[in-house]
Amino acid sequence: MAPPIHPPTHRVAVSAVIINDAGQVLVSRRVDNGWFNLPGGGVEPNESIPEGLIREVREETSLEIEIGRLVGVYSKPQKHEVVLTFEARVIDGTPQPSDEADYHTWIDHEALDTIKILPKHRERIEDAFHMGPAAVLRDQRAPSISTDKGE
Repeated sequence: MAPPIHPPTHRVAVSAVIINDAGQVLVSRRVDNGWFNLPGGGVEPNESIPEGLIREVREETSLEIEIGRLVGVYSKPQKHEVVLTFEARVIDGTPQPSDEADYHTWIDHEALDTIKILPKHRERIEDAFHMGPAAVLRDQRAPSISTDKGE
């Protein structure tokens, strides 16, 4: 008898739309491809969603954050991944370069056209500013760019 076929599991990832008191969002420039994105990454086994988000933001920016509302759930079936994006605010620290992100900047969300930002991350930022208090569910199936890493 053949072993049962199990559907592929989905990786759970998190990202943070960190907003300062001036209403600007923090974006980080990736070392590997030069594109700006939101801090975040994969949730580790035996780690909660909040623990994963706090860890990823700390690793990439050296910031301590307080997690706010859920902005959206972003399905990426081509990568077998689901990304949960949350609003957050800084409770301690100043953004510092890391192995993954060599530069961080605060930017008005209306000025996102002035930087090279991953389109899927831009969509998440726009959702945070324009979709109201309810979370969104979006299919982010199509690849953003050919060097689309770490989204």
